[in-house]
Amino acid sequence: MHLLSEREWLAYRQKNKDRARMLISCPDRAGIVAAVSHFLFEQGANIVQSDQYTTDPETGRFFMRIEFDVVNLAERYEAIKESFRPVAESFSMEWSLVEANRRKKMAIFVSKEDHCLLELLWLWKSGALHADIEVVISNHPDMKETVEYFGIPYRHIPVLKDRKAEAEEAQLAAVPDNVDLLVLARYMQILSPRFLQEYPMQIINIHHSFLPAFVGAKPYEQAYRRGVKLIGATAHYVTEELDAGPIIEQDVQRVTHQEDVETLKQLGRQVERTVLARAVGWHLEDRVLVYGNKTIVFP
Repeated sequence: MHLLSEREWLAYRQKNKDRARMLISCPDRAGIVAAVSHFLFEQGANIVQSDQYTTDPETGRFFMRIEFDVVNLAERYEAIKESFRPVAESFSMEWSLVEANRRKKMAIFVSKEDHCLLELLWLWKSGALHADIEVVISNHPDMKETVEYFGIPYRHIPVLKDRKAEAEEAQLAAVPDNVDLLVLARYMQILSPRFLQEYPMQIINIHHSFLPAFVGAKPYEQAYRRGVKLIGATAHYVTEELDAGPIIEQDVQRVTHQEDVETLKQLGRQVERTVLARAVGWHLEDRVLVYGNKTIVFP
């Protein structure tokens, strides 16, 4: 992930001020690409990137992510959307049009472990994450000083065993209405179905890839006793089924019998923060489309 200086970020914004992204999902059939391309041509747009995938050319589902430049996008955005509706309806499309220059709003949830949080804060500060971090929320006070050093509001909301619903209400109230994405950066609490309904496919979690092989307490100790040869991490969207939502990104690190438990933990943290950062970055850049319990990722 390339890190942008402040000057590079300003240049990026200026360069992309008229750039839009269109995401499309629809039943596959002949003529989809031609129809979309012809529409953009009629709008005077210049296609700069186009990615597509079909689950089956005959009876499958078609997915497309297309980036294009069009003069005076901000002034024409709503008109372009309205003009595309007949095309979308003729192909039964699920679609969205996004201004690439618009920075999404995100909130981060964290508990006591700081490695994933620090990775996101550093990437955000460096300009590599095209987003505004509106708030960091935690069930512990440990990260308050670190987060506020970056100039980001920190909300400590304890989650007591017999008052979890009350805590969740306070958390939902603490998340600004304009937030597009919630990131669980090693947040060690299970979210309720009501919470998830507020942010469908807008919550990204990270966990070690030992699940479900090594569930419960002390997974690295369990892995060490079994003599694992690979450790890893998985970033996924959160659904009501615990740790079973659509997977966005995964990675692994090969290990040997020479690594002790602490070394396994250290290597695991490195993989976790990298995998989470990739998943968050791809979501912010509209590179992920959800299909059932799977994702189509156009990196």
